[in-house]
Amino acid sequence: MLVVAAALLSLGGFWLGTRTAGHAAVQVVVPAHAGLPWVEVHEGDTLWAIADALSRGEDPEALVEEIKRLNGLPDSLIRPGTRLYIPKDNTTALR
Repeated sequence: MLVVAAALLSLGGFWLGTRTAGHAAVQVVVPAHAGLPWVEVHEGDTLWAIADALSRGEDPEALVEEIKRLNGLPDSLIRPGTRLYIPKDNTTALR
């Protein structure tokens, strides 16, 4: 009886360990940001408004998607104080 109980506890521990390891392995990979320009998000800013200001009169949708990709954002929600990295070819609008 004691051996069966120990075996069940061990199997339960292995099962929980595999479940936890599967969840721990999921992560968002953000590319290196060395040398990329960035903007700081302020209260009231939206990702669309930032991309619109940087897009030089072009449709900002592609830039929104690129900023999301560069920063590992799953959606367009941003928070004040966040540093958003932007593509290098959009830095002239910052000056």
